[in-house]
Amino acid sequence: MFMRWSWAVVLLLLLPGAGGTQEAVAPEDLDATVRRLEEEASPPATSESTPAWTNLLRMDAATVTLLPRRGGGTAEGFVQVEPMMALGKGEALRLILGAPVRLRLWGGREGAGLVRKEDWDTLSDWGQVVRLFMVGGDTPDSVWLGMMEGYSLLSGHLVRRYGNRVNPDSHPAGVIATGTLGPVYAEAFASDVLSARLMGAEVALDMQHVLFGRPPVPGRYTLALSAVHDWGRVGGTARPMTLAHLDATAVVLRRGRKGQRVEAHLLGGWGGRPGKGGAWGAVAGVGVDALTPTVDLRARLEGRLQRGGFRQGAFGPDHELARFQVAGPASVPLAEASFPEGTSAYGEVILSWDAVRLSGMRQRHLFLSLGVEAFSWGRVDVDGRAEAQLFHRDLSLGVGGLATAMGQPGARYLVSGEARWRFLGGNLYVLGQGGTLLFPTQEGTLRPGAFAAVGLGVDNAH
Repeated sequence: MFMRWSWAVVLLLLLPGAGGTQEAVAPEDLDATVRRLEEEASPPATSESTPAWTNLLRMDAATVTLLPRRGGGTAEGFVQVEPMMALGKGEALRLILGAPVRLRLWGGREGAGLVRKEDWDTLSDWGQVVRLFMVGGDTPDSVWLGMMEGYSLLSGHLVRRYGNRVNPDSHPAGVIATGTLGPVYAEAFASDVLSARLMGAEVALDMQHVLFGRPPVPGRYTLALSAVHDWGRVGGTARPMTLAHLDATAVVLRRGRKGQRVEAHLLGGWGGRPGKGGAWGAVAGVGVDALTPTVDLRARLEGRLQRGGFRQGAFGPDHELARFQVAGPASVPLAEASFPEGTSAYGEVILSWDAVRLSGMRQRHLFLSLGVEAFSWGRVDVDGRAEAQLFHRDLSLGVGGLATAMGQPGARYLVSGEARWRFLGGNLYVLGQGGTLLFPTQEGTLRPGAFAAVGLGVDNAH
């Protein structure tokens, strides 16, 4: 039945009169679907039972239109077919395979092929076939592989809210690995497993454990060192760059009982660029974490100091576009841009809420993530995303935005949105997407564009 419905959907969308998009917003949370399958298919857990294997098959078909803005480029239309297969065993093992294939309907430059070339023209693009591979789940020792969106490296003072697919013509798969050994916790990442791109690590030391033995609750006083290296080999004229940061964190308030916890901490740190004198920065701030069975809230407020071109969060949500052209009045590649000295205030809020239960934060009625940084010399950066599930989770809505160098000439804005509505018992759904994009050109500039998509999909989630 699944395959009959899938090809019926594809044939329906191939009929004349369809419109068209480019990948820009995250799809519906696949982990939520896999989790729901586990809950529906698995018997009640006992002390001797082991998690059962679950699977999900899905097929999306949509018409995609890429439109130029400000008179640059040509319009293109595609039919996008996206098969997907997911396997899971409990919380510890997940594998999701599938990638969109865009088949040209009309438009494009002379000699353009049937399949959109930019989606598959580099080795890194083949990383998009692996949507997710995870071993270890939420445990301290784990490996995660797939698309990176809103990623922060532990303290977040070098890599903050980074996305490796902000460039719509680049589709790498990143990897994140975590591990513990006594009082040491470490996290390492690479933004592209098939190319030298951006990689780094942070090692945190539990000072209470080192000085007084294993504490009843770890991580109260930590000292961490992070380093990140950009190979400068992918896109634009970026040159190799290495940044390092030292962080200290102290938990000053911790209250909790079964299923609930409130924690407040103070933080401070200093960072720089090894081998480049005068490039340094300092940070101090406070953070709050609150957790209940239905709410997970994380908030942070920081004051920052930047000198010699160094800045906290240098590898942020705009980094993969700044390689080609930075936002602001300079309009040059990141490697040629200077960053003014000054101070800034940074705030971040990440909220997950579910009326029933969070289910490991994979299934939620509301998700909100917002980061704002205001600089003393008049620049403001904002990025965020909001997602909601309504009407018994049959309707999913998502909207995201990125605004860089607000308050200055050459400010950069990107917006996107998605809606997905399930009907006929939930196996069939209609989806729509739209937003703006920035495409790198051979000249090293960014060409503005827009996308729109409508389509249907089917899966065996219910």
